[in-house]
Amino acid sequence: MRILVTGGTGYIGSHTVVELMEQGYEVVIADNLSNSHAEVVDRIADICGKRPEFCKIDLSGRDETRDFFAAQQKLDGIIHFAAFKAVGESMHEPLKYYRNNLDSLLNVLEGMKEHHIPNLVFSSSCTVYGQPDELPVRETSPVKEAWSPYGNTKQMSEQILRFAVEAHGLKTIALRYFNPIGAHASALIGELPLGVPNNLVPFITQTAMGLRPVLNVFGNDYDTPDGTAIRDYIHVVDLAKAHVVAVDRMISGASASPFEIFNLGTGNGFSVLEVIHSFEKVSGEKLNYRIVDRRPGDVEKVWADTSYANRELGWKAGKSLDEMMLSAWNWEKALANKK
Repeated sequence: MRILVTGGTGYIGSHTVVELMEQGYEVVIADNLSNSHAEVVDRIADICGKRPEFCKIDLSGRDETRDFFAAQQKLDGIIHFAAFKAVGESMHEPLKYYRNNLDSLLNVLEGMKEHHIPNLVFSSSCTVYGQPDELPVRETSPVKEAWSPYGNTKQMSEQILRFAVEAHGLKTIALRYFNPIGAHASALIGELPLGVPNNLVPFITQTAMGLRPVLNVFGNDYDTPDGTAIRDYIHVVDLAKAHVVAVDRMISGASASPFEIFNLGTGNGFSVLEVIHSFEKVSGEKLNYRIVDRRPGDVEKVWADTSYANRELGWKAGKSLDEMMLSAWNWEKALANKK
């Protein structure tokens, strides 16, 4: 089976490519390298002993995407990661996020329709829930007003998919995931954003390595036990495995309906300070951090009810917070050793 992974050199995409290849799938990566490195393809090959096909392409360009699909051999499915994903940045550059995230999805769907590609796994997000009224959040929880343009693009994308599935006979699984962290056990791939990180954990590891002078903790006046925001952190390999399960589900005809939604998390919420303390424990490093004002677009607390995904997909996240943080630190040290 041949699977296209858009954004496949990115953080979650690269780990998913590895899991797909290790399960015998043939993989094509499409990525414009706007927030990743071409050498990730080499590292995937080192892990798997086989090199995935790679095409540098901006999927937000309609003509470019049409030509790309026309040149492809038969594809059995697509996992669509390609999107901008920083909540904070989206607050300052909303038009950039709407243009890129929605255009790329529309162009991919047009390619699926024209070339009869039946299956899509969509990279959605817990940001579609906004700040939930009840926790843990379930797939049936209301999709509330988005707190950021990024979250709004995920809400709009899911709406587009609902209608596209019905109109064009596609099968789609939208995976709403929470906060992926950590790195592959080989320490050959991990989270490596270009420029200043927007996510907590790479900022933690880069601060510990001396690449950043100080770690900013955005707010300590939330209604949480220690005042800092709470998230459901999930190991990126656990997350990647769920994408393979979703592809298997559609290809085998096991989907319960043409459009399905699943939460992917651990079901546990950890505060920013708990994550910092976990890192300090497993690394033996003391972090230089300071409390600053809240960041626009951040919700106070959110974590998942994963029982539906556990039951329907036969999937469950397995890594503890300490294991996640240790793998992230091992990845950061491996990067330092390569320099």
